[in-house]
Amino acid sequence: MNEGRAVIEVSGLTKSFRTYKKEPGLAGAMRGLFRRRHETVFAVKDVSFTVGEGELVGFLGPNGAGKTTTLKMLSGLLHPTSGEARVLGCIPWERRDEYRRQFALLLGQKNQLWWDLPARDSLELNAKIYGIERERFERTLDELTSLLGVAGKLSTAVRELSLGERMKFELIAALLHEPRVLFLDEPTIGLDVVSQRVVRDFLRDHNLRRRTTILLTSHYMADIHELCERVVIIDHGTVFFDGKLSDILDRFADFKVVTVQLAGVVGVAMPDLGRYGEVIPGEPGTVKLRVKRDRVIGACKLLLDELPVKDIDIEEVPVEEVIRQLFQREVEMKGETGR
Repeated sequence: MNEGRAVIEVSGLTKSFRTYKKEPGLAGAMRGLFRRRHETVFAVKDVSFTVGEGELVGFLGPNGAGKTTTLKMLSGLLHPTSGEARVLGCIPWERRDEYRRQFALLLGQKNQLWWDLPARDSLELNAKIYGIERERFERTLDELTSLLGVAGKLSTAVRELSLGERMKFELIAALLHEPRVLFLDEPTIGLDVVSQRVVRDFLRDHNLRRRTTILLTSHYMADIHELCERVVIIDHGTVFFDGKLSDILDRFADFKVVTVQLAGVVGVAMPDLGRYGEVIPGEPGTVKLRVKRDRVIGACKLLLDELPVKDIDIEEVPVEEVIRQLFQREVEMKGETGR
């Protein structure tokens, strides 16, 4: 399952928070002044996995599953409640310089670039922080900006960049010091289709050329499908699947959702839609079908021939649905075992 030696080793990692549970109303607030009720919430609970050198692993789960908390612990930003982890042989939360110079964390919803400065100024600052020599900085910067197609935007203030351009520069900032391990938390969130494609192609190429070990979280199935052979799925802070992506795609994501907007519905003779796939109830003037992957192209051609199509959209099955089906299967299997 792992390529080469283990670079990321996680064993029994747990992170809990003690939270104050406020009672409703004014009376509850007054009681809370004298006697507070607390409860322990587990963001991550007994998580264990390893990632080999050069692997690009998808780290999946619904919102609130514990993905970002795990990445923050592996980056040394959070100290775990219990458990162990080693990345490149180092304990992350000890935050030694030898470790901090070998990894990068990119949070898709957090900015590390200075908002009012040109992008190049922020990158120059990162180079100073990491002690990157001028010649190496210029060489790496030229390579990364060319590959991501933003060489002409270096003098533009970050606030004036498009979302896609900002994310590309965020990625460049994370890679300037050539880290051996890269933690990516939703790197394509909010990007248009073209920018998503550019970022995915770049990550695939970078992983192959540099053998960088990458742990990637994403809610876009296309990111995972195109980049990751292996996925670790976490839910309610606990890992419940670790294996090949193909093992779950074949069973739980072997279809796409085709949505057709009709030019008009009055007087339109609707064909037997069940011939193309499973019909999903939708709004008037819209046809939505769940179609097997190998039948999508043929189904779209027939729909275009037989219906007054105004627009057509093809979507991957959401990651959340794959997880839900897989989790439901696990629960059913445990139920059968316990009978």
